[in-house]
Amino acid sequence: MLRRLFFLFPDEKHAQSVVDELINQNIPEQRMHAITHGVKLTSLPEATELQKRDTAFRVEQLLWKANLLLFAVALLIMIASLAAAEWFWSGFALITMLISFFAGQQFVARIPDVHLTEFTDALSHGEILLMVDVPLYRVAEIENLVHKQHPEAAVGGTSWTMDAFGI
Repeated sequence: MLRRLFFLFPDEKHAQSVVDELINQNIPEQRMHAITHGVKLTSLPEATELQKRDTAFRVEQLLWKANLLLFAVALLIMIASLAAAEWFWSGFALITMLISFFAGQQFVARIPDVHLTEFTDALSHGEILLMVDVPLYRVAEIENLVHKQHPEAAVGGTSWTMDAFGI
Protein backbone atom coordinates (compact mmCIF):
# COMPACT_ATOMS: atom_id res chain seq x y z
CA MET A 1 0.00 0.00 0.00
CA LEU A 2 1.30 3.43 -0.97
CA ARG A 3 0.84 6.75 0.77
CA ARG A 4 -0.77 9.59 -1.14
CA LEU A 5 0.61 13.06 -0.43
CA PHE A 6 -1.56 16.10 -1.17
CA PHE A 7 -0.13 19.46 -2.22
CA LEU A 8 -2.04 22.60 -3.21
CA PHE A 9 -0.55 25.05 -5.72
CA PRO A 10 -1.74 28.48 -6.82
CA ASP A 11 -1.14 27.78 -10.52
CA GLU A 12 0.02 25.22 -13.05
CA LYS A 13 3.52 26.67 -13.41
CA HIS A 14 4.36 26.01 -9.75
CA ALA A 15 2.81 22.54 -9.82
CA GLN A 16 4.73 21.65 -13.00
CA SER A 17 8.06 22.62 -11.41
CA VAL A 18 7.34 20.22 -8.52
CA VAL A 19 6.37 17.45 -10.94
CA ASP A 20 9.67 17.95 -12.78
CA GLU A 21 11.64 17.80 -9.52
CA LEU A 22 9.81 14.67 -8.37
CA ILE A 23 10.56 12.96 -11.69
CA ASN A 24 14.23 13.78 -11.02
CA GLN A 25 13.78 12.13 -7.60
CA ASN A 26 12.68 8.88 -9.32
CA ILE A 27 8.95 9.32 -8.72
CA PRO A 28 7.26 8.07 -11.91
CA GLU A 29 4.85 10.49 -13.58
CA GLN A 30 2.08 7.87 -13.44
CA ARG A 31 2.19 8.20 -9.62
CA MET A 32 1.35 11.91 -9.80
CA HIS A 33 -2.20 13.10 -10.34
CA ALA A 34 -3.48 16.66 -10.65
CA ILE A 35 -7.02 17.82 -9.99
CA THR A 36 -8.53 21.23 -10.63
CA HIS A 37 -11.97 22.71 -11.19
CA GLY A 38 -12.60 25.22 -13.94
CA VAL A 39 -8.98 25.32 -15.11
CA LYS A 40 -7.76 23.29 -18.08
CA LEU A 41 -4.50 21.50 -17.35
CA THR A 42 -2.06 21.55 -20.24
CA SER A 43 1.06 19.81 -18.97
CA LEU A 44 0.31 18.16 -15.63
CA PRO A 45 -0.56 14.47 -15.29
CA GLU A 46 -4.32 14.49 -14.83
CA ALA A 47 -6.08 12.32 -12.27
CA THR A 48 -8.30 9.47 -13.41
CA GLU A 49 -12.06 9.58 -12.96
CA LEU A 50 -11.80 7.14 -10.02
CA GLN A 51 -9.32 9.45 -8.32
CA LYS A 52 -11.43 12.55 -9.03
CA ARG A 53 -14.47 10.87 -7.48
CA ASP A 54 -12.42 9.94 -4.37
CA THR A 55 -13.09 6.23 -4.75
CA ALA A 56 -10.64 5.46 -1.94
CA PHE A 57 -12.93 7.31 0.47
CA ARG A 58 -15.91 5.26 -0.69
CA VAL A 59 -13.97 1.99 -0.34
CA GLU A 60 -12.90 3.04 3.14
CA GLN A 61 -16.49 3.86 4.13
CA LEU A 62 -17.72 0.53 2.74
CA LEU A 63 -15.09 -1.42 4.68
CA TRP A 64 -15.83 0.50 7.87
CA LYS A 65 -19.58 -0.14 7.61
CA ALA A 66 -18.99 -3.81 6.80
CA ASN A 67 -16.75 -4.10 9.86
CA LEU A 68 -19.42 -2.53 12.08
CA LEU A 69 -22.06 -4.84 10.64
CA LEU A 70 -19.85 -7.89 11.24
CA PHE A 71 -19.32 -6.80 14.84
CA ALA A 72 -23.07 -6.27 15.40
CA VAL A 73 -23.99 -9.65 13.87
CA ALA A 74 -21.35 -11.40 15.98
CA LEU A 75 -22.69 -9.65 19.08
CA LEU A 76 -26.24 -10.84 18.33
CA ILE A 77 -24.99 -14.39 17.72
CA MET A 78 -23.07 -14.29 20.98
CA ILE A 79 -26.10 -13.13 22.96
CA ALA A 80 -28.33 -15.78 21.37
CA SER A 81 -25.75 -18.55 21.85
CA LEU A 82 -25.20 -17.60 25.50
CA ALA A 83 -28.96 -17.73 26.07
CA ALA A 84 -29.03 -21.18 24.44
CA ALA A 85 -25.86 -22.31 26.28
CA GLU A 86 -24.06 -22.98 22.98
CA TRP A 87 -20.50 -22.39 24.15
CA PHE A 88 -18.82 -23.10 20.82
CA TRP A 89 -20.87 -20.43 19.02
CA SER A 90 -20.38 -18.01 21.90
CA GLY A 91 -16.61 -18.43 21.66
CA PHE A 92 -16.67 -18.16 17.88
CA ALA A 93 -18.73 -14.94 18.07
CA LEU A 94 -16.40 -13.51 20.72
CA ILE A 95 -13.33 -14.23 18.58
CA THR A 96 -15.05 -12.66 15.56
CA MET A 97 -15.87 -9.55 17.60
CA LEU A 98 -12.28 -9.25 18.83
CA ILE A 99 -10.88 -9.59 15.32
CA SER A 100 -13.37 -7.03 14.02
CA PHE A 101 -12.54 -4.62 16.82
CA PHE A 102 -8.76 -4.87 16.42
CA ALA A 103 -8.93 -4.65 12.62
CA GLY A 104 -11.01 -1.48 12.86
CA GLN A 105 -8.79 -0.02 15.56
CA GLN A 106 -5.63 -0.67 13.52
CA PHE A 107 -7.13 0.94 10.44
CA VAL A 108 -8.33 4.02 12.34
CA ALA A 109 -5.14 4.44 14.38
CA ARG A 110 -2.48 3.61 11.80
CA ILE A 111 -3.75 4.56 8.35
CA PRO A 112 -3.65 8.29 7.52
CA ASP A 113 -6.92 9.75 6.38
CA VAL A 114 -7.21 12.78 4.07
CA HIS A 115 -9.87 13.00 1.37
CA LEU A 116 -10.74 15.26 -1.54
CA THR A 117 -13.65 16.82 0.35
CA GLU A 118 -11.08 18.71 2.42
CA PHE A 119 -9.89 20.56 -0.70
CA THR A 120 -13.25 21.59 -2.15
CA ASP A 121 -12.88 25.29 -1.29
CA ALA A 122 -9.33 25.55 -2.62
CA LEU A 123 -10.24 23.77 -5.85
CA SER A 124 -13.26 26.02 -6.36
CA HIS A 125 -10.90 29.03 -6.19
CA GLY A 126 -8.79 27.69 -9.06
CA GLU A 127 -5.98 26.10 -7.09
CA ILE A 128 -4.39 22.88 -8.30
CA LEU A 129 -4.25 19.78 -6.13
CA LEU A 130 -1.32 17.50 -6.85
CA MET A 131 -1.53 14.00 -5.43
CA VAL A 132 1.74 12.06 -5.29
CA ASP A 133 1.80 8.34 -4.49
CA VAL A 134 4.99 7.23 -2.74
CA PRO A 135 6.13 4.30 -0.59
CA LEU A 136 5.87 4.84 3.16
CA TYR A 137 9.63 5.20 3.60
CA ARG A 138 9.73 8.21 1.22
CA VAL A 139 6.88 10.26 2.71
CA ALA A 140 9.02 12.52 4.92
CA GLU A 141 11.65 12.96 2.20
CA ILE A 142 9.15 14.09 -0.44
CA GLU A 143 7.21 16.34 1.97
CA ASN A 144 10.46 18.02 3.06
CA LEU A 145 11.62 18.44 -0.54
CA VAL A 146 8.39 20.13 -1.61
CA HIS A 147 8.09 22.20 1.56
CA LYS A 148 11.66 23.54 1.45
CA GLN A 149 11.94 24.10 -2.31
CA HIS A 150 8.42 25.45 -2.88
CA PRO A 151 7.04 27.65 -0.10
CA GLU A 152 4.02 28.43 -2.28
CA ALA A 153 2.90 24.80 -1.96
CA ALA A 154 0.46 24.04 0.82
CA VAL A 155 1.03 20.58 2.24
CA GLY A 156 -2.43 19.05 2.52
CA GLY A 157 -1.74 15.83 4.36
CA THR A 158 -1.35 12.14 3.70
CA SER A 159 -3.71 9.31 2.89
CA TRP A 160 -3.47 5.75 1.61
CA THR A 161 -3.87 4.38 -1.89
CA MET A 162 -3.61 1.06 -3.64
CA ASP A 163 -1.71 1.22 -6.91
CA ALA A 164 -3.27 -2.00 -8.18
CA PHE A 165 -6.80 -0.58 -8.18
CA GLY A 166 -5.94 2.85 -9.59
CA ILE A 167 -7.71 4.70 -6.80
